[in-house]
Amino acid sequence: MSSTLNLSLTDELRAFVNENCGDGTLYATPSEFVRDLLRRQKQRQEAAEIRDAIIEGYHDAIEGRTHEFKGDLKSLLKKV
Repeated sequence: MSSTLNLSLTDELRAFVNENCGDGTLYATPSEFVRDLLRRQKQRQEAAEIRDAIIEGYHDAIEGRTHEFKGDLKSLLKKV
């Protein structure tokens, strides 16, 4: 599913977009460039959430907030 989003840009931002689109660049159109920026930002946010969860788990382990796991980790990971 696709939808349209209209953006108002400052002259400076529009020039930046134009510099990154067209011949000699990675992106043929401004839409491709903006979509890639949005995908990268989404990946950064998801990575930050994972990093925060890992740090939280690390702090839990340091503070002794752990539970003994009696299962099969390999089997559990295969399900994911």
